[in-house]
Amino acid sequence: MHPAVSCDRRTMNSVSPSSAQYRGMAPDEVLPADYSKKHLIGQSPSPRDVKSHFAHLTEAGRSSEPDEVDKIKAKFMSAWNNVKYGWTVKTKTNFNKTSPLTLLGRTYILDNEDAIDQFRKNFISLIWLTYRREFQPLEGSVWTTDCGWGCMLRSGQMLLAQGLLAHLLPSGWTWPDALQLTDVEMEALKPQSPSPSSPVLGVPHIFTLHSSRDQSRLDGVRLHGSPLHARSRGQSWDPEADHMHRRVIAWFGDHPNAPFSVHKLVEYGKSSGKKAGDWYGPSIVAHIIRKAVSQASELSNLVVYVAQDCTVYKGDVERLCESNTTGSSYKHSADGKSVIILVPVRLGGEMLNPIYKECVKDILRLDCCIGIIGGRPKHSLYFIGFQDDHLLYLDPHYCQAVVDITKNNFPLESFHCSSPRKVSFSRMDPSCTIGFYAKDKKDFESLCAKVTTALTSCSKEKYPIFTFAEGYGQDYGVDDLCTSSPDQASVAPAPSRPRMAKRASADDFVFL
Repeated sequence: MHPAVSCDRRTMNSVSPSSAQYRGMAPDEVLPADYSKKHLIGQSPSPRDVKSHFAHLTEAGRSSEPDEVDKIKAKFMSAWNNVKYGWTVKTKTNFNKTSPLTLLGRTYILDNEDAIDQFRKNFISLIWLTYRREFQPLEGSVWTTDCGWGCMLRSGQMLLAQGLLAHLLPSGWTWPDALQLTDVEMEALKPQSPSPSSPVLGVPHIFTLHSSRDQSRLDGVRLHGSPLHARSRGQSWDPEADHMHRRVIAWFGDHPNAPFSVHKLVEYGKSSGKKAGDWYGPSIVAHIIRKAVSQASELSNLVVYVAQDCTVYKGDVERLCESNTTGSSYKHSADGKSVIILVPVRLGGEMLNPIYKECVKDILRLDCCIGIIGGRPKHSLYFIGFQDDHLLYLDPHYCQAVVDITKNNFPLESFHCSSPRKVSFSRMDPSCTIGFYAKDKKDFESLCAKVTTALTSCSKEKYPIFTFAEGYGQDYGVDDLCTSSPDQASVAPAPSRPRMAKRASADDFVFL
């Protein structure tokens, strides 16, 4: 590839690994609303006090092991963040009854109880991974919580978890206890015409998603929100799927031995110069996920591919999936390995370029899409759908106590969210990573066709968000991410072999 071509294309919409960090504002959190204010501790210093107190410290003066001052700083920041993210103001999210609502390839019209229940079951069945506190210290540090810095890691966990649900559970699976979670703060709205006697819009017709059928369900729920199992309600129950659902959640538990725990992800991020307490960007998290899956003995029949410079090279994906699949504990397909494809992109400069909005919608309409991790600057969210001009998301910015996943029947309620939330497309940060899943070669070919159609049908510009290309690309991974500054645009190293894919000239690229 000509160097000028590489540079111009990345300027347009690419996020190379070392340039994937968010910049700018402090977080302006909109937290999940299904819990009340709790877990408050005594008087804590403000972040300004803590930062000013330790402002004299420099990286050069720090040893590889945390010194006493670092320990005190970590404890102060942990205490403050536990308070900051340990409570929320309860609000309701409004949904339009007549406008289509999309959730990871499924579309709903919330104009009847059956549609509302189906949406609720599918939404609540998604695995929700948030800040946790009081887990075992992260290796080489005194951090026992990821509050205030681990939101992108949590969003990445949720993206991977959705890929694992698609990989290991039957199509259309829902958590049997989903509708037993109480306090679903969601309302459906039906717009009305303006009142002739008033210059403002009339009050919309509002009904809560707690229907009469919901009330009968709630009567069977224990006082403290612990749901009765589906078997006691006469609903269909698949014990094998239930066991796998619990096992997938355990893989993300906050324990050093869990394959996708924060402990493991932080460990894999060290080779990129990251450590506990640092901010992780969506591109670096994509490579950390790739490495975590490659190291997980539980998933020898699943691989993760991370796109390079907004290009998915089909030859690389097919070669990765054709690797030896023997010895898999969870053999999923006789036709090679299954694959999760992660595509880091940048959809604009400082803000989301509006021309990409329809493309993002079309991607989220695909059943092969497992979501998008992004959010606002230094405030990561996991996007799973949309309605009109708002994105639907799961928010990791809620601090919960650690759950002991080593127990046989550890509680599952805190790993599922009952409160859908929306945010305007205009507030989405342009740096993000898009995820897809294909179970076999045939599924991958279908994925390529569907995604290409989605990318080209809505683009007003000559070039889509990303592309699929024949042949092979340059090999690099998370170990290459520490070679340049996060604030600099990354230039991929010279390829070790000629690329088979045909690339356009530098004159074909424009800055958006």
